[in-house]
Amino acid sequence: MRHPARLGIALTLALATAGCSTAAGDGSRAAPGPTAEAASVASCGQPLSFARPPERTVALDQTSTETLLELGLQDRMAGTANLKTKMPAPYEAAYAKIPVIAPKIATGEQLRAATPDFVVAGSADLFTKDRAGTREELSALKVPTFVSAVDCPRQNPAGKTPFELLFSDYENLGRIFGAGERAGRLAADQRAAVARAGENASRVPRGADQPTVVYLYSVFNGMPYVAGKSGLPSEMSRIVGAKNAFDDVDEDWPEVSWEEVAKRDPDFIVIGDLSERGRPGDSAAEKRAAMTQHPVISQLGAVRERRILEVPGIELDPSVRSVHALGLLAAGMKDLGYVR
Repeated sequence: MRHPARLGIALTLALATAGCSTAAGDGSRAAPGPTAEAASVASCGQPLSFARPPERTVALDQTSTETLLELGLQDRMAGTANLKTKMPAPYEAAYAKIPVIAPKIATGEQLRAATPDFVVAGSADLFTKDRAGTREELSALKVPTFVSAVDCPRQNPAGKTPFELLFSDYENLGRIFGAGERAGRLAADQRAAVARAGENASRVPRGADQPTVVYLYSVFNGMPYVAGKSGLPSEMSRIVGAKNAFDDVDEDWPEVSWEEVAKRDPDFIVIGDLSERGRPGDSAAEKRAAMTQHPVISQLGAVRERRILEVPGIELDPSVRSVHALGLLAAGMKDLGYVR
């Protein structure tokens, strides 16, 4: 078994066209400028209309920031907020030119001071009265708001997968900014990456022999937070032929007990490394230590036999980088011998 840290090397090269490509202006592919065209889209139940592409966009989280940078829209951005991990190298130069209106979650005052004409967020909970303000409040100020379709399942067509909803974000933002060609290319590249990740799914055992996985996102106050049914990891599992052991919990990242993890006795464990976020229990090393030192968890076959994969934690939430984590999962399962 290859060491988990080595799994990303080949995949980073293989998936280079699936995200983090050249948005920061590294010179290898120029981003087309937005065209002055009217556009209408729907976002999380709200219709949005634009007579021309926005010029002062604020992204309220890292997910949205990276999506806009990947689409080459840094010149249309008036602010960013809530950076959780280090910005990837391809985006660094472009990101450095954009004002940071708040290091963590932005308040309404901080947002208004940036005088935005458009606000983008990966999750609806950033638009509350005690945060950036509600979408209704901002609409009354003639500031349209966009929420990722992944966070609005009730407003989306039935049967659309989380990845397809993510790709629809790219395409809708491309329409809004007149960057449809770049957005379409990004969506196509990532659809191809998803297809590659699923190529071996038919060769993975099914039924009672189907491998189960627990995704360990964080350990806070000694308690594990794992991927539930509604999070992206469940879809990742389906694509590669595994089963999320906590698919019966209808939450994204529920807090559970170590005893409950032991009860599920997963065939392998995926650790989300959030070292750069810097909170206690965030690093992969801390999560490994928590498992090996626990009297019950340390006895699980997945822990004793080191059937543990590591992926960047931020990539387990829907983002332009998620296809990379999916590729690591597919390669890791093959490496662990689950592909016939």
